[in-house]
Amino acid sequence: MPLTGGQIRLDRTHDGRVANLTIDHGRYNVITMETRRLMQDRFTEIDADPTVQVVVIRGEGEHFTSGGDIAGFMEVDPIDLTDLGQDVTAAARSPKPVIVAIDGYCFGVGLELALAADIRIATDRSRFALPEMRLGMMPGSGGTQRLARLIGLSRAKYHILTGERITGQQALDWGLTSHNCADADELEKRVDEVVTMLLGYSPVALRTAKEVLDRGVDGPLYTGIELERKAYAMLRSTKDFAEGVAAFGEKRPPVFQGR
Repeated sequence: MPLTGGQIRLDRTHDGRVANLTIDHGRYNVITMETRRLMQDRFTEIDADPTVQVVVIRGEGEHFTSGGDIAGFMEVDPIDLTDLGQDVTAAARSPKPVIVAIDGYCFGVGLELALAADIRIATDRSRFALPEMRLGMMPGSGGTQRLARLIGLSRAKYHILTGERITGQQALDWGLTSHNCADADELEKRVDEVVTMLLGYSPVALRTAKEVLDRGVDGPLYTGIELERKAYAMLRSTKDFAEGVAAFGEKRPPVFQGR
């Protein structure tokens, strides 16, 4: 029987500049079809809010998420699954930097959600997996493509075809995560450090760098370099760049406005 419900709480901190999304659905934070749609709705709201500069996604309790509601997939018409992944991958389309704080399980669609974000910070006890093969299925929300690009085709094939879990240390060593923390307390401390760092930078520069990285990495090298060059020239005309140069010369912290 498919599960229902599943919250994604949204609260703002740092004077509204940080949007915190928390997956909250039982001990393992199972992601239902309703939860998937709610994730997309939350990002629609966040992306339209110019005050928000950074997004952080967490799971309530001891696990980020054990993945999707297995029984729920049998209630969805196969034709509707062709658009699967447009909801939980909203983080990839957001112009804001998106950080995912991962502790405990990060399985299935939960890992695909994390893969769609920009920065993944985890703990030693974190475990990552795309176990769909054990159900006679495969990842369907970007997991095959994004994991292969992050950890390499050989490793991705092994872990997708076998469903074997990736440890927190392996995730760090292979580039799946950027930091590996000892426990949940250290995780929150590190996330806050990164958030504070990003809030001190120009929102327009962050947005542009994210787009250049995402769009350039899969194309030919010289296409990516050309995209980078044009974006660099565009940023030269912003008030934020002028402020950054002035602040550097005056030996003071810059005050960026996102323009």
